[in-house]
Amino acid sequence: MVQMSPGAQSSAADQENDAPRVVPRNLSNREKAAVVVRLLLNEGADIPLEELPDLLQEQLTHQLGQMGLVDRVTLAAVAQEFADALDGVGLSFPHGLAGALDAVNGKIAPATAARLRKVAGVRQIGDPWQRLREVSAENLAEMARAESTEVAAVMLSKLETAKAAQLLGHLPGPTARRITYAVSKTANVTPEAVERIGWSLAAQLDQRPEPAFRDGPGERVGAILNQSAAATRDGLLTALDEEDADFANTVRQSIFIFSHVPSRIQPRDIPAILRSVDQPILVTALAGASTDEDLATVEFLLANVSSRMADNLREEMAERGKVKQSDTEDAMSQVVAAIRALLDEGAITLVETEEAEE
Repeated sequence: MVQMSPGAQSSAADQENDAPRVVPRNLSNREKAAVVVRLLLNEGADIPLEELPDLLQEQLTHQLGQMGLVDRVTLAAVAQEFADALDGVGLSFPHGLAGALDAVNGKIAPATAARLRKVAGVRQIGDPWQRLREVSAENLAEMARAESTEVAAVMLSKLETAKAAQLLGHLPGPTARRITYAVSKTANVTPEAVERIGWSLAAQLDQRPEPAFRDGPGERVGAILNQSAAATRDGLLTALDEEDADFANTVRQSIFIFSHVPSRIQPRDIPAILRSVDQPILVTALAGASTDEDLATVEFLLANVSSRMADNLREEMAERGKVKQSDTEDAMSQVVAAIRALLDEGAITLVETEEAEE
């Protein structure tokens, strides 16, 4: 840009008429940044300035207060230079180790990520609450129980409404009431204190050892027993009751077998489930049902498909005749596996146990 004061006229050799031509002001990079930020804010852009280091936020704010008026020609020149700079960018990398960890989150080994987060230190660039909002409500509730009521109240206030409600649902009633009441005492909490609390809680996430297994012990045992023969499953559950009744109850809640279909599956999902099972396998499972619970599942399945399909299945069941117990259990396991696959895909959802009991 040409260094001339606003309103200065160009030389006669450069003019084709007598009208004066205004040339851009010569601005520093900091002034240009202030112009670009002001322009974007005026256009309604949502600029995450809070992600900048504190020093840069402070310098930018001071610069905005010193700019005064900027003429149209200078504004157009700065905007064009900014657009040209953006057009020339081929690739942008995150800022620092903390930013790099956010970029590769879920792509590198959890143990490596945890170790590098410790190297990055507690104070990282960005918003610690954004990371905390991604933590499950159950884990947040565990953190809230370990903290003071005041800190838990700040945590509750920084979460989205739905997530905060889920967090309260994982807390004992008296604890939830104390934290909820403490929210009324947070009116005078400073932004600096909220940020310090956020970084302190985020640091706790980095100090937690990375679990070797994604699922809990009860879920893992339940998944194994889902594929076990009925006699084996019942015998192991009886033994678990004698050793640890609480763990046995957790395992039972994780078990989903053929007889659970009527109480845990929505009727509208039955057609999708039956379509995902090979016809011979489905007929074997239906024809081999013998217990009252399994027979109730058969009737539930047939009652929630078209009458034509139900009649066809009944005919094939009659033609199939007597089925060996081992073949029946294998076929029922494949039906359950098909249901599990649809659940993992998000195509269907289970009815919660509490809802089923109601």
